[in-house]
Formats: sequence, structure tokens, C-alpha cells
Amino acid sequence: MLRGVKSPQVPVAQMTNEVSKLLQKALSLSVEEQEALAESLISSLGDKVDGDVQAAWETEIAKRVAELDSGEVKAVPWSEVRRRNLAKLPDGRSRD
Repeated sequence: MLRGVKSPQVPVAQMTNEVSKLLQKALSLSVEEQEALAESLISSLGDKVDGDVQAAWETEIAKRVAELDSGEVKAVPWSEVRRRNLAKLPDGRSRD
């Protein structure tokens, strides 16, 4: 596990031993590898996404687009967001 980074809070009843082992292995990957794995897993869901969840995301996306269009909020480049988040990790590492 990454130093000082807690594992996600998932009820144990929902995780089989195999899934728990996979999670521990995934958490030991680099940030880039974790990002690629997460993207692959999410993409694999396809039409298996709950309709209510999808509707909630579409509402949130519309709200955020409206905030950007109105000038209420400003976009931050991904490189800046990533730099800030990596700097918050316990060892302050940056992988840019």
C-alpha cells in the first residue's frame, strides 16, 4: 500500500477475498498505472451502469458546464490539478 494513503472505504461484506487481494495489488501500482486500471474498469462497465447514477452524472455535468459558460467558475488545466494533488501525497512526489 502507498505510504500514508488509506485504502478506499468499502464494506468488507461487499468484497470477496479475491477482490480484496486485487485491491491491495492495485494500490501498490504507480499513480499512472492506477489511473489506467481505473479507466479500463470503468470503461468495461458499458451499459451496466445504474440508470439513476447515469442521470445524476448527467445533471452534474450540465450544472458544471453552465457554471463554466456563465463564468461563475474557471477551468484549471489538468497538469495543474495533477501537480497540486501529487503534492498532497505524503512524500510530496511529482511524476510529471
